[in-house]
Amino acid sequence: MKCKICKATAQVALKSHNAAFCPECYKDFFARQVERGIKGAPGPDGRHGEPLFTRDERILVALSGGKDSLALMLELSRQGYDVTGLFVDLAIPGSSDVARAVVERFCQAHGLKLRIVDLTAEGLAIPLVKERLRRPVCSVCGKVKRHVFNRAALDGGFDAIATGHNLDDEVARLFSNTLRWDTAYLSDQGPLLPAQPGFARKVKPLWRLTEFETANYAFLMGIEHHHAPCPYSPGASFTTLKGVLQRLEAAMPGRKLDFYQGFLARGKAAFSRQEEDTGAGLAPCVRCGSPTSSGELCGVCRIRLAVAEGATA
Repeated sequence: MKCKICKATAQVALKSHNAAFCPECYKDFFARQVERGIKGAPGPDGRHGEPLFTRDERILVALSGGKDSLALMLELSRQGYDVTGLFVDLAIPGSSDVARAVVERFCQAHGLKLRIVDLTAEGLAIPLVKERLRRPVCSVCGKVKRHVFNRAALDGGFDAIATGHNLDDEVARLFSNTLRWDTAYLSDQGPLLPAQPGFARKVKPLWRLTEFETANYAFLMGIEHHHAPCPYSPGASFTTLKGVLQRLEAAMPGRKLDFYQGFLARGKAAFSRQEEDTGAGLAPCVRCGSPTSSGELCGVCRIRLAVAEGATA
């Protein structure tokens, strides 16, 4: 098998692109896909929409220690973007400490800036949250992380917060939201969520790349990553949905990207909320200042208060 570009011996084959690449040409392929992703999602006319960000902006990259977020951070740095990593230490025994060490070694090895938010110091250590709240821990953890990402981006003066969500993540989310016809989530689906009062811009530059493609880049770049699943999330529904979509992709290569791009270009507009409804009913949380529609305290501050008082909620 020969590399599509230079005809050397290929090491990575991609059926969805009907191509195979040698290591160096694959790195170039990966970089081009990230560049195309940053240019924005296609519109009905096939042209790229609004770019996710520019080289003049400061980007905060959420780092989990996994291959996707680390690959994103490294590639954006290689392309000359002004990036700073953000690691949220969830304080999960045997998991958070390992991931944190991986992230710290990665940033030190590549000379990248890193900020760390320790949820224990914030009164939101996830094991304690799990113990004291009756709600599913995964949804609470996700809510807390999104809150921390947003506050860190706004307080640090960053122009956008970037996450390592790949095509598999995005298609599974789209599939899940479509199965439930969840119009609120479908309206926000996409690689770019523009900034709003109290909310930083959120971007997903890896939206064109599958998990397999990101894994190959991480391997070829020698990226050490944390790969153990969270001990609190066995049987997550996304795992099942990803399995279904993987079988579809194996039978019909390229269908995941077609499905996702088709939604962004022709389907998303049908679910878009009216502009005048954006931010309606929101007021600053009296404790942290984050926008909330649920009274004086935002959801995360109510969680923090419940944990501190030893109550259940």
